[in-house]
Amino acid sequence: MIELEQRHFHCPGYYIRAASKRFEAEGAANLRRRVFVQEQSIFHKHDRDDIDLIATHLVALSTYAHEADQVVGTVRIHEEAPRLWWGSRLAVDSDFRAVGRLGAELIRLAVCSANARGCDRFLAHVQMQNVILFKRLHWSPLEEVTIHGTPHMRMEAQLDRYPPCADPVAGWYHRPRIHEPHR
Repeated sequence: MIELEQRHFHCPGYYIRAASKRFEAEGAANLRRRVFVQEQSIFHKHDRDDIDLIATHLVALSTYAHEADQVVGTVRIHEEAPRLWWGSRLAVDSDFRAVGRLGAELIRLAVCSANARGCDRFLAHVQMQNVILFKRLHWSPLEEVTIHGTPHMRMEAQLDRYPPCADPVAGWYHRPRIHEPHR
């Protein structure tokens, strides 16, 4: 009997960067529609608003042979007032939520990008099920609010934990840790 070598699938990496190509912007909009309209039913037809016109849209891109393949995560940031930045519409495709740290990496790029642009305060309205994640990422809860009929926590990032990222379009390549099965 020939013993077969056991092989493990190695997860590809992900680009975490500002959307700079049309397919990235369209992929982010489609992902937000799937998550906020179809999955969570927070909005009826779409979640787009006036902030989309001024926001910087960030994406997590899966890769195929080290080339960007599809948008699997997104978040947007905008400066509401001088030095006051907001993050919103954080979404990760349901098929990729088990991939380690995609949401966290998008949050990191969001705050680091704003920090490089002179941010003194970075806020977000976080859905209640995600508050624990944000606390682990050095965010402080401020107050509970209801937005679009959904409970949220207004939270603030601890900026000293997020070094400035001067080139969010370049972003970075994130390779999740591989979890070997227990024997």
